[in-house]
Amino acid sequence: MRNRSIPGSTGRVRPMSLLADPVLHAPCEPVTDFGPGLAELVEDLFATMYAAQGVGLAANQVGVGLQVFVYDCPDDEDVRHLGHVVNPALVAADGVTVRGPEGCLSLPGLEAATERHDRAVVEGMTSDGEPVRVEGAGFFARCLQHECDHLEGLVYADRLPRWRRARLGRAVRKAPWGTAERVARLL
Repeated sequence: MRNRSIPGSTGRVRPMSLLADPVLHAPCEPVTDFGPGLAELVEDLFATMYAAQGVGLAANQVGVGLQVFVYDCPDDEDVRHLGHVVNPALVAADGVTVRGPEGCLSLPGLEAATERHDRAVVEGMTSDGEPVRVEGAGFFARCLQHECDHLEGLVYADRLPRWRRARLGRAVRKAPWGTAERVARLL
């Protein structure tokens, strides 16, 4: 029997969208229906994120073009942050800009040094339609910015300088899931 109090315990693992999938490169639509389908999507996102051993996952990463993401991510002090945001808005991204390793479940096994702000604030709603505000610092701020980017149709590679993107393209070409289409999409 699954425990309903653990996020993702009632969800199903969905297939992951990879780099060239068009859903990853188009802005997601706002959620307008806060019914049981949304709660099921959030559960599936958690289940999929945990199965892939990630710290965050946006709906378009499982092929759903809606503004929803989940997270279970530590900050730099190793404090765990767990939750989800529907129709998120990145209302602040400030502080020191830090270049650090960043990966993505839609580019499995790869990472690149990506610049992000050290502080982020996201406002949105829960799957029940209640307002939520999430503040993060350090690694968790990176996660929040990364997931908000996904919902705008961006992957972290879009933030890289051209030479770093080219290096990542070579790594995509060597990855077992890499294809010419995926490399072309990156460059």
